[in-house]
Amino acid sequence: MAILEDDRLMEIYYGHPSQEKTVGNVYKGRVEDVLPGMGSAFVNVGEKQSLFLSQNEINDGLLIEHGFKPWQGAAPINKVLRPGDTVILQVRRAGIGSKNPQGTTKVSLPGRFWVFLPTEDRLGVSRRIESVRAQRRLRRVARELKKEGEGLIARTAAQWASDDDLERDYQFLAETWAGVVSAARAASAPQLLYKAMGLVQTVLRDRLLPDVEEVVVDSPFFREKILSFLEYMHMSEYENRIRVHREKSPLFEHHRVEEQIQETQARRVGLAGGGFIVIDETEALTAIDVNTGSDVRHKNQQAAILNTNLEAASEIARQLRLRQISGIIIVDFVDMESPEHVEKVTEKVKEELKNDRVSADFIDLTALGLVEITRKREGESLAGMLENADFDA
Repeated sequence: MAILEDDRLMEIYYGHPSQEKTVGNVYKGRVEDVLPGMGSAFVNVGEKQSLFLSQNEINDGLLIEHGFKPWQGAAPINKVLRPGDTVILQVRRAGIGSKNPQGTTKVSLPGRFWVFLPTEDRLGVSRRIESVRAQRRLRRVARELKKEGEGLIARTAAQWASDDDLERDYQFLAETWAGVVSAARAASAPQLLYKAMGLVQTVLRDRLLPDVEEVVVDSPFFREKILSFLEYMHMSEYENRIRVHREKSPLFEHHRVEEQIQETQARRVGLAGGGFIVIDETEALTAIDVNTGSDVRHKNQQAAILNTNLEAASEIARQLRLRQISGIIIVDFVDMESPEHVEKVTEKVKEELKNDRVSADFIDLTALGLVEITRKREGESLAGMLENADFDA
C-alpha cells in the first residue's frame, strides 16, 4: 500500500502471506526466563521467537497484585514474574534483525476513534487534534465512558465523530477486551487470544480521514472487500472515495510509485531549488547533511541558503516517513548568519514533523548548529525491509 500526497510518495507498506504480522496480537504466554540483571524476561507465546518483556512494560494491576505501588516506578521483574508463570501480553514491536520482538502487559486496543487501555487508568488526546474545544469535549466523553482502572486515548478521527459514534467504538473495544479475558481463563499457554487487523484494514481504519480524496485499488473484487469493511466499521460515508484503477498501465507504475521507491535507495536526494541532502543511516543514528548545490535562483547568498534549508526541512520530514527512519536523527543544515532565518527553519522543521503519524519530535538546535530529532521506532526501516524481504517466497 502506498500513500501519496500531491502525487508524491509519502509512505509505503509491505505485506506478504509468508511474513504474517504479529504486532498488536494479544497472547497468553508462559514465562521462560527472567533476567534480573537486565530487568527483563522472555515469554513464550507460541511464535517462532519469544517476546522480550522489559520490567517497564509491567502494568499497574500486576504491580499492585504483587504488593508494589505503580507510582513509585518499575519493580524488580524477578519480584513480579517467575519462570513458568502465565501472563497476558501484547506484541508492541516487531523483531529487528536478530533481536526478539518486544512485548508489553500494558495492552492497547485501537479502534476507529479510541485507543482502549484496559490496564491503565489514564486519558489522552491525539496531538494532531489542535482545537482546545475538541480536546475538552473528547476528555469529557472519555471520562463518562471509561470505567475505573481503564484508559482511553482519543484518535485523530474522534474530533469529527458524534457522541453516539464515540460510545459505540468504546463499547466495541470494551467487549473485545472482555472476550480476550474470557478466552484467557479457558486457554492454556501459549495461546493467541486476539489477532490484530491486517495491513489493509489497519491503514484504512487509521488513515482514511476527511482529508483523503480517494482510495485507488486495482480490482473490483478488492473494492467490494473494502466496502464491506467500511460498512463493518461504520465508515460508509467514505464509500464514494473508493475507486478501481482503469488505466492500462499497472497501478503503481501509473502513479510512479515503483520509481519513487527506487529513489529511496540513494544517499543523495535532490531539492527543487538545486540543493540536495545526503542521508546516512547507521546503527547509532541517522545523519543528514544539507547542501546548497546549484541553487542560483537567489542573488543574495543568505537568501539562497535560507531557501535550501526550508526546502530541506520539508524533504527531510518526508524522507523520515518514507524510509521509516527512527531513533536519533542529526541534521546539519547550511550555516545561517541571521537569527531570524534560523528561527524560520526551526519552525519549518517543527511544522513538518506534525504531519508524521509516528511520534517525531524536534529536540534541540545545538551550539554547533545541528538539529536533533527523535522518531519513535516502529519496526524495520524501509531499507532493512527491502533488503530482508523475500517477495517471491
